[in-house]
Amino acid sequence: MKTLEWLLLTYKVPPEPARKRIAVWRKLKGMGAVYMQGGVCLLPKSDDHLRRLKMLENEITEMDGEAVLMTTTGLDPRQEEKIVRRFNADRDEEYKELISKCEAYEQEIAEETRVRHFTYAELEENEQEFAKFKTWFAKIEKNDFYTAPLAQVAREWLGRCESILDAYAHNVFAAQEENAVPTPLSAVRPSE
Repeated sequence: MKTLEWLLLTYKVPPEPARKRIAVWRKLKGMGAVYMQGGVCLLPKSDDHLRRLKMLENEITEMDGEAVLMTTTGLDPRQEEKIVRRFNADRDEEYKELISKCEAYEQEIAEETRVRHFTYAELEENEQEFAKFKTWFAKIEKNDFYTAPLAQVAREWLGRCESILDAYAHNVFAAQEENAVPTPLSAVRPSE
């Protein structure tokens, strides 16, 4: 088995203003970094991560902080597995949150269907919500470097939500056609 390599960033930034420290944390979490402890994080070694971490290293220096960036490996397969589990645990937490929102979405549409609330406005709102789920899933999946256990479950929920939305759309279109005012035949002029 090939030895896994990671980029290790250690950094320290001044405590004030807090927004700078928070901005660094957000950027690292947005890349999918795993914190080993405060100010010490890992990302899988890749050209993209290296480029982005070097840019972040410069930002940290500009805010009068300190940063060291290096490549590292686990001492043995057990250490590698620990790190991979940490990455997967972080992604699974994100997938759990998405799955929870998908479950609520399913319940909401079930309630809209039960009360026969079939409007174009509601359909548009549900389409926008589903679009957010797809974008959210793509962000999580981009940082799912080692295929977290809940990835497939989240993917299935996304497919389920799409099916639910399609069924709801069908009901909206059918209800709107039923509610359409028919044009009287006398109002229809024969073509000349």
